[in-house]
Amino acid sequence: MFAWKDPFFRQLFSTLLLGSVMTVPAWTQSPDGNQSVEQDSNATIVLTSEMADQWAELVLHGVDTEFPNKLSLVYSNADQIGTPKEHFPAFYGCFDWHSSVHGHWVLVRLLKLHPEMESASRIRATLSRHLTKENLEQETEFFARDENKTFERMYGWAWFLRLAMELETFEDDDAKRWRASLAPLESLLVQRIQAYLPLLTFPIRTGQHPDTGFALGQVLDYAKLHGLTDLEALVVERATDFYSEDVAYPLAYEPSGHDFFSSGWNEADLMRRVLPAPEFANWLTKLMPDLVPQLGDGTVAPVGVSDQTDGKLVHLAGLNLNRAWCLQSVAEHLPDSDPRVSLLRRSAADHLTAGLSYINSGHYEGDHWLATFGLYAISGAGR
Repeated sequence: MFAWKDPFFRQLFSTLLLGSVMTVPAWTQSPDGNQSVEQDSNATIVLTSEMADQWAELVLHGVDTEFPNKLSLVYSNADQIGTPKEHFPAFYGCFDWHSSVHGHWVLVRLLKLHPEMESASRIRATLSRHLTKENLEQETEFFARDENKTFERMYGWAWFLRLAMELETFEDDDAKRWRASLAPLESLLVQRIQAYLPLLTFPIRTGQHPDTGFALGQVLDYAKLHGLTDLEALVVERATDFYSEDVAYPLAYEPSGHDFFSSGWNEADLMRRVLPAPEFANWLTKLMPDLVPQLGDGTVAPVGVSDQTDGKLVHLAGLNLNRAWCLQSVAEHLPDSDPRVSLLRRSAADHLTAGLSYINSGHYEGDHWLATFGLYAISGAGR
C-alpha cells in the first residue's frame, strides 16, 4: 500500500497553517523514487487538527493492543512469567514497552497542541486509565528488580523522561494527575542513569535503540527543564568525553539496513545542546568536513522502504524522520550566514516528506510507532 494515495496525505501536503518551519521541496519523492506530488516551494508541512486525529487514532489503537508483543525480558524464576499487561499495566500495548511509552507521549502532545480535536475525550479517558498511581507503582516494582536493571536502557528510559517533560509543561488538571503517577518510576530511572553513565566506557553508536547520542539528548533536556544540575553536568561531561574529539564521521556508511536512527546526526543533535554556537559550528566542520557536497550528492538523502510489512525493514521510514529533526535542529544552531544552513533545511524537508508518507500505511509493523517520530519531527519537539 502506498500512503501517497491516502486522502490524509494529499491533505497533509496541501495544508498551510501555522505550526511547522519545515519547507516542502517543489517535488516530493515517492518511496520508489518516482516524482509524485508537486508542491509550492514555499509551502509548509504543519500539524492540523485533522492530522492530529488521524495520528491519535493510530496510537489509541496501539496502546490497547496487547498482542503481538515483544517482551525481551529476563526471568529469575517461573513465577515471574506473565503477559504484557500483567507486567506493564500502563505500557503494555504497541508491541513493546518503549513504543507504548512514546505512544503515550504522542497522545499527550497532540492533546496539548490540539485540545479541540475530536478524539480529545478518548485520549483523556485512555491516559486516565493507563497512567494511574497503581499502574506505575507496579511497573516501578518490575524495573526495580536487579535482573531488570538493563531493561529498556537507555532508549525506553529516554522516552519515559520525554513523556514526563511533556506532562510537566502541560497546564491541565488531568495532566497534573498523570504527571504525579510517573514520579516513582521516573525517580528510579534517573538513579539508574546516574549510576550507569559513569560506567559506560564508550558510546554506543548504532542506528537502533541503544544509540547513546539520542538518549543523552533527551536526558539533557529533562535535566535542564527540572533544574537537575548534577544530572545535567554528568550528561555534558559524558557527551564531551564521547564526542568532542570526533572527526571525519563516515556519513557514507549510513544507513545500515535496519536503521531508524542516524547515529552521526544524533551525535550532532546532542552536541548542539552541549556546545556554544560558535564552538558547535567548528566542531561540526571537523565532524563532517565534506558536508556541503554530501548534502547534494546523495550521501545524505531520503531512503525508501522495500517492504512495509517487515518490522525491521520499515525502520528506514523512521530514519528519514530522525534525520529530518536532526538536520533541522543543527541548522537552527548555525549562523544564518553559514552555507550549510540552507542545504540542511532543504534536506530536512526532503527527509520529512519522505518519512511522513509511511505513517498510517495500514501495516502495524510501522503504524505502532511511526507517528511518534513524525510528531517529534513536525512539531519541533526537543528544539
